[in-house]
Amino acid sequence: MASHSQRTVIVTAAVDRFHAKGYHGTSVNDITVAAGVPRGSFYNHFASKEELAAIVLQQYGQTRRLEELSDPAVAPLERLHRYFEFLRDEQAEHHFTRGCLFGNFGSEMADHSEVLRGGVEHCLGLWRAALTEVLVEAVRSGAVRVGLDPEAAALFILCAWEGALVAARCGRSDEAFSTFFRVVFDSLLQPGQDNVPL
Repeated sequence: MASHSQRTVIVTAAVDRFHAKGYHGTSVNDITVAAGVPRGSFYNHFASKEELAAIVLQQYGQTRRLEELSDPAVAPLERLHRYFEFLRDEQAEHHFTRGCLFGNFGSEMADHSEVLRGGVEHCLGLWRAALTEVLVEAVRSGAVRVGLDPEAAALFILCAWEGALVAARCGRSDEAFSTFFRVVFDSLLQPGQDNVPL
């Protein structure tokens, strides 16, 4: 196996193992076994499990499909709704057992690893910025009330989603997601009575 492809295989296996078992629940041996590579080859590519976990956060972020939030061919709120449907359906595929890797690492490692705390903060910041831009568009188009603060609403929605993920994992059901969609889209993101596009 070529060195570059071996590194890629290890990262891919680590995304899955960290997501399924958490940082502390995943050993280097778990990752190399899942990757089908010798344990010794791990240290040819990574100085530590922590270094690999920081790379995993970036890799996982690339699968979050943030680019779909900026698709001008789809109306802002429809775009946002479709996006969270994708995230919900992804959780259902895993029977509500995995949650979000950002949130998982954040709750498990923020007090123990400055590298991973910073990595999670950065990734959540990119996510919040993408949500903010959609909400700015929604306000400008008159789809939501003019007085909505897009940046604050984006943070609230992100936090509400992460909380819904925890509830879904504990309850092994989509009840929390149904509540999320109802409160966010049927209450928070409603147009004002006199909304007109800006």
